[in-house]
Amino acid sequence: MRKKILFVINTFSRAGAETALLDLLRKMDERNRESGKIQYDLSLFVLMGQGELAGKLPESVHLLNKNYCMESVLEPRGKRHMVCTVLKALLCRGTGIKLAPYMLRAYRQMRRSGQVVRMDKILWRALSDGEVRLDETYDLAIAFLEGGSAYYVADHVKAKKKAAFIHIDYERAGYSRELDQNCYRKYDALFPIGEQVRRQFVKVYPECADRTKIFHNILDVDKIRARAQEPGGFMDSYDGIRILTVGRLTEQKAYPVAIEAMRLLKQQGVKARWYVLGEGPEREMLEQQIAKAGLQEDFLLLGVTDNPYPYFAQTDIYVHATRYEGKSIAIQEAQILGCPIVASDINWEQIEQGKDGLLCSLDAKAVMEAILTLIEDPDMRKRFGQAALQKTASFTEDIRLFDRLLEDESEMYGKRRLDEQKNV
Repeated sequence: MRKKILFVINTFSRAGAETALLDLLRKMDERNRESGKIQYDLSLFVLMGQGELAGKLPESVHLLNKNYCMESVLEPRGKRHMVCTVLKALLCRGTGIKLAPYMLRAYRQMRRSGQVVRMDKILWRALSDGEVRLDETYDLAIAFLEGGSAYYVADHVKAKKKAAFIHIDYERAGYSRELDQNCYRKYDALFPIGEQVRRQFVKVYPECADRTKIFHNILDVDKIRARAQEPGGFMDSYDGIRILTVGRLTEQKAYPVAIEAMRLLKQQGVKARWYVLGEGPEREMLEQQIAKAGLQEDFLLLGVTDNPYPYFAQTDIYVHATRYEGKSIAIQEAQILGCPIVASDINWEQIEQGKDGLLCSLDAKAVMEAILTLIEDPDMRKRFGQAALQKTASFTEDIRLFDRLLEDESEMYGKRRLDEQKNV
């Protein structure tokens, strides 16, 4: 008998977690064709109801959204659709009025804690509570991202078992128990994607430590390497050092630090050009900073592309200097394609200092010096790239976590129900 599994995610546009979910669904689809294994009936519900990756889903995965928008949340039309979705959620069932005290408390709490006020984090609750309800009861419901999907599965999905993935440094990303209304206590299993993510999460939810198990990102290594050989990549005739960064243009990714590091490199007389693949709300601000630094020909925002892998394969140095991170998909992709890497020191779980990359503090001078070290030492770049190629992983064990959760008749399910009752 097939096990009915529901995945819920906030949006389904091109980004790290979304790409990881797509690869996971493909792996589970393949597994369905293997004899002697638990068979899955796979469904996906996208809370925001939009994102271009839906067109790449395996045919066996049921997309439950009735009026799905294929526009990316990063494109103008997609942004307008997103605003309409949020407004609709606030008006549905009087959600906006009901949640007004909660949103005010969350706003004040962020101000008191000294955090940047993140309205997107606050509005995820409105999207969750205002979204349509699913009639089906599932064997397992999985929230694949923090925020809206976690709230929706915890409060509004009927399932025998519930699990949630954790992809980021929980607190630094702007989440809190108050914002979540303790929703993670309602889950049978919690899957941080790495040890660093797990440590930060259980500091906030220590009572959930016993139901927390690392579930590594699943990437199709062979497919990534094959796509890297397809036509594409850098279209200019530049013959200097190419530096690449992949990631959304957001505060998390610390692009102002990268721009300043590039300015310092040019002061050193280095022949290099820095390329960025990604889109996001900070584009205009970053363009202004690039122009002010006189780097219009040296620091290039290329936008998004359906196939970023030729860029990885053709670059000399990959840089991932971010303010906070979970376990970066982009770093994993760079390693799969043999890139020497410079990363901020929060990425210690993925980079071995001096073996496959260089870790540095998140300031422009330190980033510049690390890049310069690699530019001046071609042998080090080659050595790091070869070491990165050796970082492969087996993903079968992670998928088996679903099997064990579905088969588990222990007290965990009862514990989740008890926590639900306490929160009523």
